[in-house]
Amino acid sequence: MSKNPFPKAPVRAVKAGRVKFGGGAPLALIAGPCVLENRAMAFDLAARLVALARKENIPLVFKASYDKANRTSGQAFRGPGLKEGLAILAAIKEKHGVPILVDVHQVSEVQPAAEVADILQLPAFLCRQTDLVVALGESGRVVNIKKGQFLAPWDIRHVIEKVVATGNRNILLTERGVSFGYNNLVADMRSLLIMRQFGYPVVFDATHSVQLPGGRAEGTGGDGQWAPYLSRAAVATGCDALFWETHRNPAEAKSDRDNALPLALLGPLWRQCRRLDELA
Repeated sequence: MSKNPFPKAPVRAVKAGRVKFGGGAPLALIAGPCVLENRAMAFDLAARLVALARKENIPLVFKASYDKANRTSGQAFRGPGLKEGLAILAAIKEKHGVPILVDVHQVSEVQPAAEVADILQLPAFLCRQTDLVVALGESGRVVNIKKGQFLAPWDIRHVIEKVVATGNRNILLTERGVSFGYNNLVADMRSLLIMRQFGYPVVFDATHSVQLPGGRAEGTGGDGQWAPYLSRAAVATGCDALFWETHRNPAEAKSDRDNALPLALLGPLWRQCRRLDELA
């Protein structure tokens, strides 16, 4: 685009539980496993993330999916499902007091998910599904809009308008890469600046930005080694939060094993990103 058609709007503050996004707040972190594999794994990872957040003073939101409805293969692991998954997330929230983010794929899931989660996530592939967008807005919860891999950053305004029309202005905008030919994504840092001009906090999803969609014969691959570099670049460019999928042993993860960050890496990487945020 040769000319910027969007007047710069101040970034409004959006709160999810104790965590504040935008409005001059420090960098926040959304982190957790791609999918809930079982109750023990979820509780262990949540406890470790909460302990890290306390040690490093990280504004943390715990994220996880109860159902990965958009898997490449029909045989791929999807998770425990709505009822069991939300029960696990509710128990984690009660034990640790950490805000919860969960992605929602169907209108029928919005109400039960909203009873547990502080942030309802609109999946990238579904960001133009009007009925789902409106239902998420009507929930009253914070809505995290993931920009589709097929969507230009300036076109996210149409999705924003659908949510705002419900009276809900508690919105986050997430960049997670854009399709670059077959089986590849590229992260355009300009997207963060363009989307931020709509006046809502912007999140950079580093781990999904290094996916290789359909890159494995049986499913999606990824190149997780680049996620730390893109995280630092995004913070230096300007974002309000980072989104990291993590696992104690990514090689054993049942979803996104190629691009999830090892849990042990999060502390040092966060300290680097926080210093960049303070500088930027």
